[in-house]
Amino acid sequence: MTPVPVNPRTLPAPSGYSHGTLAGNTLHLGGQTALDANMKIVPGGIVEQFRQAFGNLLTTLREVGGRPEDLVSVTLYLTDIPDYQAHGKEIGKVWRELAGPVYPAMAGIGCTALWQPEAMIEILGVAVIPEERLMAPRP
Repeated sequence: MTPVPVNPRTLPAPSGYSHGTLAGNTLHLGGQTALDANMKIVPGGIVEQFRQAFGNLLTTLREVGGRPEDLVSVTLYLTDIPDYQAHGKEIGKVWRELAGPVYPAMAGIGCTALWQPEAMIEILGVAVIPEERLMAPRP
């Protein structure tokens, strides 16, 4: 089995990484920050950044036929855990709006900085997609 890069055309073109890597029916989702189509971190705080970063991750998942319920693991890297916790109800609402009431194994990890200095959150994950829904990524 040869791993296949997954890079949706609707996300910023990657340079030196892939948005995801498909190995069999397991999709490893690369870390997503709140980059918009213009390669800028969205303004407005942790809730807006969560929405964009999680939306980017879900875009990569959907590229190969995946759905939020296929996520088996999600890791959040946060530059300000207390800020994230203070907005937990709002973030939970965004999660349910984008993914429904599905909650995979999760971890939140505090860090001092992310690749883009304005980024407050980076999300990565792993999904297992049922064979009957699995689509080959576009070249």
